[in-house]
Amino acid sequence: MTEGPLAGQLVLDLSKALAGPIAAMMLGDLGARVVKVETPGLGDDSRTWGPPFVGPEHDQSSYFMSANRNKESIELDLKSAEGKAVLRRLITKADVLIENWRPGSFDRLRFPAATLEKLNPRLITLSITGFGHDGPEGARAGYDQIAQGEAGLMALTGTTESGPTRIGVPIADVLAGVHGAAGVSAALAGRERTGKGVTVRTSLLAAAVSAHTFQATKWTVAGEIAQPSGNHHPQIAPYGSFRCADGFVQIAVGSEGLWARFAPVAGIDVNDARFTLNVHRTAHRTELITEIETAFACRTRAEVLLQLQAAGVPAGAIRTIDEVYEWDQTRSQGLLIDVDHAAAGKIQLPGPSLRMESADGESVLRTEHAAPPLLGQHTESVLAWLNETNSEEQSEILSANMASTLR
Repeated sequence: MTEGPLAGQLVLDLSKALAGPIAAMMLGDLGARVVKVETPGLGDDSRTWGPPFVGPEHDQSSYFMSANRNKESIELDLKSAEGKAVLRRLITKADVLIENWRPGSFDRLRFPAATLEKLNPRLITLSITGFGHDGPEGARAGYDQIAQGEAGLMALTGTTESGPTRIGVPIADVLAGVHGAAGVSAALAGRERTGKGVTVRTSLLAAAVSAHTFQATKWTVAGEIAQPSGNHHPQIAPYGSFRCADGFVQIAVGSEGLWARFAPVAGIDVNDARFTLNVHRTAHRTELITEIETAFACRTRAEVLLQLQAAGVPAGAIRTIDEVYEWDQTRSQGLLIDVDHAAAGKIQLPGPSLRMESADGESVLRTEHAAPPLLGQHTESVLAWLNETNSEEQSEILSANMASTLR
């Protein structure tokens, strides 16, 4: 098993639900040891999110499994003196601590930034909030769909007929986790120079706003408010989904060169004045869509895709989730992994999105993955490790003192 570039780093995952767990999982994918700290008897909120539930008792949430591979789980009552004491010991040994509590909540447990620095000056803390740790609305709780709405993503999604529509995955949570993991990785690299830890902050709001890209500058630079455009790109044409005899194809004509190759496939005169340049095609989008779909109405999706491929035009199908995971290309990229779950047995999970290879093509990331843990599955082993390392440290201190005395 290849350990990965973060091998030897200890991450304490005190987060729950999705954004924080995703960040911790990504660090685990990169080789870090991730210890997930959970409330006794309850655990991460997402352990109860379902159906579907799996396992012989039908009590294991498939939702939880999506964000918690490559982790160990310990139960710790952080409101008790004993739980706080164990957490202090873990913090002194950790490289990274991840939390996504409301601003101030972690401080109220008597673990403010000053205490964390005193316990471990090299500790890197990742704090993910809903709307930012400060500002006039920083104290608000953050959930993905609320963030999608507040950050404008829902106003860009759907059609004028459908009204604002949520994106079908928790995109604000996912992006906050990805940004958080990137920030932690940069902080770990920076610590090599400074020897000191830092606090990395992001939020669901920040992550969602970062995804605006051209829709943002459409307003900030050009003063135009973006509207939902359904399955068609608002600034490029033809770029979207088009109906065939038995379904839809997706087409991306992103340059004038591609338009010259695409137009003959759709039976359109490449020099038609309505469609000569992208600015003309977007102005006559409705007419263009009608002409394309009229041309494709008697052709199957497979026929159209073959013709577009032969012409060198980027195109694709719209796959269902099951089709995605049965697709050979998905599997070739390591995006489906096999793990052995303590309750559910052998299961398949979505795999990590990163690949790293040496010059000779060998992977430098994990080649084997651990299943998401049961609640408290590793409490005893982690506590035993803590006691063992403490004993070793005390022996080293004693030996050093004795050597100093002898000198």
